[in-house]
Amino acid sequence: MFRLVKWLSRFSAVVGGIVLVVLILLTTASIVGRELSKLGHALGESWFGQMLLASGVDEIKGTYELTEAGVAFAIFAFFPVCQFYGQHATVDVFTSSLPRRPLGWLRAFWEVVLAAVIVFIGLRLYEGMLRYLGNGETTLFLQFPVWWAYAASVGAAAIAGLTAVYCAWVRVVEAATGRQILPTG
Repeated sequence: MFRLVKWLSRFSAVVGGIVLVVLILLTTASIVGRELSKLGHALGESWFGQMLLASGVDEIKGTYELTEAGVAFAIFAFFPVCQFYGQHATVDVFTSSLPRRPLGWLRAFWEVVLAAVIVFIGLRLYEGMLRYLGNGETTLFLQFPVWWAYAASVGAAAIAGLTAVYCAWVRVVEAATGRQILPTG
């Protein structure tokens, strides 16, 4: 199970990273297109302005919709790798001086709480996806069904939930046995 969860968490992070890179490129292209279009309008009757306007260069329609859906997916895609490697942001000013055993139980407690929260959010996303699937709502510009974005996030949230439950279980085992099983960084 360790290898499967490790592979899923890394795979999810790689896919999330690819989505973010594509969104960055898309947003950059859209901004450049919009600015070139503005320049073409500003230059008006000049040959360069006419050339820019004739080229049809402009912002990419639907960039905001794709960014919204892609970033939501990417957030859930990065949860598993953060969870598996224990790299969520923590504030351990007071707990860093605790002995190893109590610190292990404290870590296990918060892993269980985080697993419950991630599973809860995943279930709520799933219910939201079903609602949008049933009502047929589409996005404003691209007209793609809203449930598609939810489905992508639900898939990533399912991997996040599986990873979180596995990590919570392992942290409890680590606290009980004193052995370290999961990587810490």
